[in-house]
Amino acid sequence: MSTYESALLRLLDERGYIHQMTDAAALDALATKQIVPGYIGFDPTAPSLHVGSMVQIMLLRRLQQAGHKPIVVMGGGTGKIGDPSLRDEARSLLTTDKIAENVASIRRIFDRFLTFGDGPSDAIMVDNAEWLDALEYIPFLREVGQHFSVNRMLSFDSVKQRLDREQSLSFLEFNYMILQAYDFRELSQRYGCRLQMGGSDQWGNIVNGIELTRRMDGVEVFGVTTPLLTTADGAKMGKTAAGAVWLNEDALPSWDFWQYWRNTDDRDVGKFLRLFTDLPLEEIARLESLEGAEINAAKIVLANEVTALVRGRDAASKAEATARETFAGNGAGEDLPSLVAGPDGVRIAAALTELGFTASNGEAKRKLAEGAVKLDGAIIHDPMHLIQPATGETLRLSLGKKKHALITG
Repeated sequence: MSTYESALLRLLDERGYIHQMTDAAALDALATKQIVPGYIGFDPTAPSLHVGSMVQIMLLRRLQQAGHKPIVVMGGGTGKIGDPSLRDEARSLLTTDKIAENVASIRRIFDRFLTFGDGPSDAIMVDNAEWLDALEYIPFLREVGQHFSVNRMLSFDSVKQRLDREQSLSFLEFNYMILQAYDFRELSQRYGCRLQMGGSDQWGNIVNGIELTRRMDGVEVFGVTTPLLTTADGAKMGKTAAGAVWLNEDALPSWDFWQYWRNTDDRDVGKFLRLFTDLPLEEIARLESLEGAEINAAKIVLANEVTALVRGRDAASKAEATARETFAGNGAGEDLPSLVAGPDGVRIAAALTELGFTASNGEAKRKLAEGAVKLDGAIIHDPMHLIQPATGETLRLSLGKKKHALITG
């Protein structure tokens, strides 16, 4: 049973979001007395965020649900460097125009999770390029750089792992943690921000920001991190053999997004319902207690609720209907991913890879050899098998029991 007084920390604790906190008692007391503005930063390295960012997006949603103010920080400035945290190599540097495009594209997702506006607990979105791009190097070094110990920075996991593996860490990347710390101080001054949240890999960066704000301004701010989230089989959230599970519709069809959640491991159902849906905890307890084939009903609820949040209720309903038709009725639901074979047709191994069912033609050949691939219900072994539907004809291509697509002429 939670011992926290504030609705905010009780909610985060009950739903499984808390890994580490700085001065939990003081943050708990603050959250009972006033609206706490809190932020999370997102680097716009692609036009869409993926499922790996959903814990942080939901964390901002929970902040607002508890009556506090979410600040979404787009890393238009820090994105020009790239966060080195727990990465084996440097990110590719993006142009200013590309970063601006990505920020505009990502904004659409947050509109579905948060209420933006001018009210006390309404969310705001800001871009740290607004203040980072205007910094002058020498004044910044004198004013901010003096508060950072290189010895201490070298001790952070994000740096140590790169150095221990003898992988290059550029001076550009090394500056990232200073700039993120400066973000916290700037947000504290501009918006009264008192809380930074993030994944467990951000702990060092968050602590840096807390200490910098205290040293320069004498203001007490706080940090909360979430556990590193992996699936029950140890895989990283948001990645599949076919690639990232993107949040934006134009990056991944809603059917594939829904199916990702429908395929959740039995052991993860309760955890994911708590983290990624607004269902009451009592209902989640009932669903995660289901056993055997009945747990599939809980997975459908999970897929529907998450898809409704990210893509809209209509997309969730269509995906479930497609699944019902495809799996139960042996039909070909209209929401399935599709591929146009063209007049010359398409080889079955190439079709599997183009649809993202397999990561390469080599993997496609292995799946075909294993008898895992069917075309309109018939097992196909030959990777050179030509799929050549007539004009207007539709064939169903299946990999295993869970991946289906339509091949049209």
